[in-house]
Amino acid sequence: MDRIIAARVYNRICELGSLSAAARALGMSRPMVSRYLEQMEQWAGTRLIHRSTRKLTLTAAGENTLQKTRSLLRLSEEIEGQNQRSTPSGTLRVACAHFTAMHLVSPLLPDFLGRYPQLRLELDINNHPVSLVGERIDVAIRITNDPEPGAIARRLGVCRSVLCASPAYLQQHGVPQTPQDLTQHNCLHYSHFTAPSWHFSDGSGESVSVSVGGNLGAGISSLLLEAAVAGCGIAMLPEIEAHQALERGLLQPLLSGWLPKTLAVYGIYMSRDYQPGGLPLFLDEVQRRLTLLSGE
Repeated sequence: MDRIIAARVYNRICELGSLSAAARALGMSRPMVSRYLEQMEQWAGTRLIHRSTRKLTLTAAGENTLQKTRSLLRLSEEIEGQNQRSTPSGTLRVACAHFTAMHLVSPLLPDFLGRYPQLRLELDINNHPVSLVGERIDVAIRITNDPEPGAIARRLGVCRSVLCASPAYLQQHGVPQTPQDLTQHNCLHYSHFTAPSWHFSDGSGESVSVSVGGNLGAGISSLLLEAAVAGCGIAMLPEIEAHQALERGLLQPLLSGWLPKTLAVYGIYMSRDYQPGGLPLFLDEVQRRLTLLSGE
């Protein structure tokens, strides 16, 4: 058996804390993962992991071996990466929300795929976070200020929001002057928030949160945009998506003295020691696009 693969499997077992999870992440059978673990223990000449029905625990030798295999895999990846970074190949599985797919990923695809013709992208577009391990996702692009624990989060940029409504809605219902005024308006919100709150800060650094409500919730920002343009209510939308409607006067920005809370955009993945050759290149492209859009 290949010792580099055995080291890679051992690292994944340690990262995920389960032979079954490592098998799913690596696309192997569980017996095969067990065989690679046995090979690592034969190579080390000692037991590396205490196994129980509830959890796996590293022995002292296992901890020491983990550090050495990480160094071994970094060296292996550096050697392989000399070619992979110039001509990446294989399949890169990316998970993202509909907004991210349409406004951050789609515009960069022609140039990116043209430069790396041997690389194949598979996009899992889902507005709810998916399990990277369970769905065999290489990287997820997520807009959040709280990236999930246990994963590696590379910050790619920011996503700014704008509070806006159509001229027709404002003419009929009035223009809010303070964040608290929003409680008297029909606010269009993301449906996965049962009691949505919108967060603002002013020029002096004062922050305020307002619980809002309305008769429409949706998990796709483009639907909220269309509803706001149609006069259904006030929406908090990504600036990137609302830009054209604002430029055309279909929507008007509100509460100019208050800035909606900015969210970060992260690339989330499970391991630094082993990743597809196209992953860092893809994240570089998303980061460049966000820099261009936000001027960060």
